[in-house]
Amino acid sequence: MMGVKRPLLVSLLGVLVTVTVAGGRRGGSMPGAPSNISRDDRGLQRVVLSAAYSFNNQSNDAFLFKPSFIIRAQRQVVNGVRYIVDLEISRTVCRKRDNNDDLSHCDLQPKGRLQQV
Repeated sequence: MMGVKRPLLVSLLGVLVTVTVAGGRRGGSMPGAPSNISRDDRGLQRVVLSAAYSFNNQSNDAFLFKPSFIIRAQRQVVNGVRYIVDLEISRTVCRKRDNNDDLSHCDLQPKGRLQQV
């Protein structure tokens, strides 16, 4: 994978985000059973971005990290929507001290040694 410097497998099972559903169920799977979803799902993208911000807030690293690859994504409809995601996050060139809140403007660090702080 290009640009992955320090791949971290973040299982969102511990950091699940529950989103309230204002409608009925879609699909034909058994009610309450997790089902695989597209990596482009809007709800999934919000959850993945939220997980990256949470990781960055808890990390002592001088650089920000952002999602680089979604390995597996599932949605479970119970009393709301629960996302189950395995993903890799990678170090970017953006420093935390620059207060860059938009990770879309942060490129991944190039291959090779991680930039030392």
